[in-house]
Amino acid sequence: MDGTIGHVNQHFYSSSWIDRAAQRRLDADWLRERAADPKSVFLPVWRDRSLVTTDDVPTARLLRAAQLPLPVLSQQSVFLGLANGGLAHFAVLLPDMPDPEGDWLEGDATFGDLRQLGPVMKPHDAGLLAYARGVSHWHATHRFCGSCGAVTDSLNGGWLRRCSDSCCARQHFPRTDPAIIVRVLHSERILLGRQASWPKNRYSVLAGFVEPGESLEDAVRREVFEETGIACDDIRYVGAQPWPFPASLMLGFSAMAKTDTITLDDDELEDARWFSREQITAGVEAGELLLSPEISISRWLIEAWLDSRLS
Repeated sequence: MDGTIGHVNQHFYSSSWIDRAAQRRLDADWLRERAADPKSVFLPVWRDRSLVTTDDVPTARLLRAAQLPLPVLSQQSVFLGLANGGLAHFAVLLPDMPDPEGDWLEGDATFGDLRQLGPVMKPHDAGLLAYARGVSHWHATHRFCGSCGAVTDSLNGGWLRRCSDSCCARQHFPRTDPAIIVRVLHSERILLGRQASWPKNRYSVLAGFVEPGESLEDAVRREVFEETGIACDDIRYVGAQPWPFPASLMLGFSAMAKTDTITLDDDELEDARWFSREQITAGVEAGELLLSPEISISRWLIEAWLDSRLS
């Protein structure tokens, strides 16, 4: 996958095809009816691991209520939305179960790490599992109020957690962490860097989290300068990708470097270099350069520049 230059799905891990039916989240009676509907679909999530088939190309293992034992069915659920002809989809959260793979789980399914399995899955399944994984992780990390420490209760179909202390009663909503990822260009070259923990010869565009009180453009300027000493301008937004590891939204940009002198911050990158289109193509073909996985917006930013889809 990393050794070729080809088509990249920019929006991998997106769940845009599902109707989230947000207006239904406040209707407790309707939600109970949908949860009891034998046709409704359930996606168990255990400690950030998703239920998938054990096929060579794994798919999301979708279950009906009749396929779930009471200890599993009684766990907290989150209404994900409507799909496949209006069927209600729920994530079932199993964070505290020591071993959910009991007799109820058929032999063709297992709980797997979406970060490892996603690259070989179809976008539809990966997007649905990423959606369920994301809301599951939020619930697992917000069981207690950040203001007073009291237990929080899940409401509105799993889209609100409210502090149980009546003196506080603070409301907590699911959050996504914005992160910029930027393709920096200079004289028909692209700036790529690598972290020491990455596989040998892997390079990617630069990225980093947006800080409080910071615009997206300012985050681009800061991250690029902190990591490489490069000042940039002409910053333009080009696309985004959900990245549920654990809860990021990657906001893609293109920018032009003012200079090409690289000064590395040892705490950020192990290496950073300017690459021409010819160097990238030859390096990938020779196996001497690894790019980010094809499912990532990082790869899309690079390949869009390679074939001049974006300037």
